[in-house]
Amino acid sequence: MAKRIGKRFGVLCVTMLALSLSGCGSGAGTGGAGAQQQAPSLPVMNIGSSSTVVMQQYSALLEGVVTVEIRPQVDGTLQEIAVDEGAFVKAGQLLFGIDGRVYREELKSAVALQHAAKAALDVAGVEVERLRPLVKNKVVSAIQLKQALAKHRSAKASLEQADAAVQMARINVEYTRITAPVDGYIGNIPFRIGSLVSKNQPEQLTTLTDVHEIRAYFSMSEVDFVRFKKQFSGSSIEEKLAAVPPVTLLLADGSRYPFEGRLDAVSGQFDRSTASVMFRATFPNADGMLRSGNTGKVSIANRYDNVVQVPQASTADLQDRIFVFKVSGDNSVSRAPITVVGKSNSNYIVSDGLEDGDMIVVSGFSRLPDGTVIDPQPLEEGNPDKKEQHR
Repeated sequence: MAKRIGKRFGVLCVTMLALSLSGCGSGAGTGGAGAQQQAPSLPVMNIGSSSTVVMQQYSALLEGVVTVEIRPQVDGTLQEIAVDEGAFVKAGQLLFGIDGRVYREELKSAVALQHAAKAALDVAGVEVERLRPLVKNKVVSAIQLKQALAKHRSAKASLEQADAAVQMARINVEYTRITAPVDGYIGNIPFRIGSLVSKNQPEQLTTLTDVHEIRAYFSMSEVDFVRFKKQFSGSSIEEKLAAVPPVTLLLADGSRYPFEGRLDAVSGQFDRSTASVMFRATFPNADGMLRSGNTGKVSIANRYDNVVQVPQASTADLQDRIFVFKVSGDNSVSRAPITVVGKSNSNYIVSDGLEDGDMIVVSGFSRLPDGTVIDPQPLEEGNPDKKEQHR
């Protein structure tokens, strides 16, 4: 029995030793294959320069070329509202009527005082004419004539004051009839007939907006403003604005406004809170399609000449810098910084860092160290999903 167990144990040891030696030989073979690891196949693309036009959009608030706050200039009761909200009115058309009875009576009183002052001036003039020959013949002293002349001047001043009072009273009567200063559309009317209004009240009767032209106000960041100044020719802002091609307006529903506009003004200073500067574009609006308070987007065409474009997906961001992975002649890759001046759809517009003929890795570079040799595969046209497969 003991002999059988010993024999079996010996056979088992021999078998295990054989397997161990076989495993060691196999491991050595695997290590040799690992030393000859195949270069990764990655999609690449060749770079070429071109010209492109990019439409840059800015959110805008629309306002009429003239917006007037209609306010009462005299106190009184609102007696008439001659227009409705949203109505189009012509310059000079009646808008509101204020009870003017008090002011008409004040006008009558002022006219009466004017007549009295005129009569007093006439009396003073008669007195002067009466004393002149008496002084000349030395019947009365010259001092009496001087006094009469002084009274005449005083009466003349009183008449001028009375004339001014009459004119002011007439103006107040006119103020009871509030008319439109310009053509335009009526805004909200918060008052009703019988409301007491005052020239010192904080709330306006309504607003009147002239919208034969619409002005779109939008903000441009400091970076975009620097690019704007570089993009368009001219030594002054006015000359650069004149060089900008016509701009377009996208309405709130995404449709395009049928008429083009022009950039015609830039704010004189930056807003410190937003680090942006205000621009103004003006659009024709003869049919009144646009109103004050509308919103939209102003689209400006920026042309870039002799630039290269790379897909944003083929770049990497690191510490506020943007990099691509260049492929050298020996198929090794290296990270290279680029200068981005704009975007065109899903591409970056690059002004520096790449040249005609350069080759870059499109995708699959997330853990690719510099100096790695790759097997470059030309990017297939019309297969945008290829980048995602290698990502």
